[in-house]
Amino acid sequence: MRRTLYSIRAALRYRGYKPQPLKFFSALRWLNQFDGDDRDLAERLLDNVIYLSEDTTRESLLKLNYELMKRLREAGLPAKKLIYVSFHEAGSSSEVILNLLRDSANLERLGCRLVHLRDTLGLVKAMNEVGEGALIFVDDFIGSGTQFCKERDFFAQNFVGTFSEFILAPSICEEAFEKLTERGIQAFAGHKHVKAERPLHAESSVFNEDQRKKLAAVCKRINKFGLGFQDLATMVVLYRNAPNSVPVMLRGNVNQAPFFGIFPRWMDLPVRQV
Repeated sequence: MRRTLYSIRAALRYRGYKPQPLKFFSALRWLNQFDGDDRDLAERLLDNVIYLSEDTTRESLLKLNYELMKRLREAGLPAKKLIYVSFHEAGSSSEVILNLLRDSANLERLGCRLVHLRDTLGLVKAMNEVGEGALIFVDDFIGSGTQFCKERDFFAQNFVGTFSEFILAPSICEEAFEKLTERGIQAFAGHKHVKAERPLHAESSVFNEDQRKKLAAVCKRINKFGLGFQDLATMVVLYRNAPNSVPVMLRGNVNQAPFFGIFPRWMDLPVRQV
């Protein structure tokens, strides 16, 4: 009975996950893969997921953008001096998130420019026309920051004019802040995802050491990269997708077999035959 109630609560709490909508039966199926104490630990792990729904993501972006635009306006940079930039980091939903912000905040009507980082000609043209202003990168989640910085550094060779750089994201991992600061990029984050709030990270005390190692071993049995990209073991799940830095206990195997995930990524789902 307790497991049934827990599954109902999980389905309600994490509703709206797009790759695979979480239903009561899928939550129960996920739990039933574990035995005894492992099931209790799996429930505690799931309880520590930081879920950003579509509404939460939109509200966070709008608030962050308002704060940034206000600060830039006070510094003498009106909307027409702002260039919003999406980028193509592996697994990024940057372009989708920029479109969401564009429509919700009326960026184009305010005179802002929107370009893709890889549109070198379009970006250089916009920077030439603006001359001096701000580049604002947008995404929903930044993990280690390694991939974003590599992408940005490559195209930064083409930057012209005088521009301050910012990045807007509802959640950014603490590992990314140092890399961003080194490049003079100021982060505006709704949530700083610290190591201490990631139960399977060595610097977290959510579980005791034996419990953490036990769950880490379960993850490694599912996949050798069980704690996610660079062993970040992040716990932020976005409504559009789970980052590849989330532990595989939550994501499952590719094709969802033999281990079924509660938050599979789009690329982890079985291919449906037409």
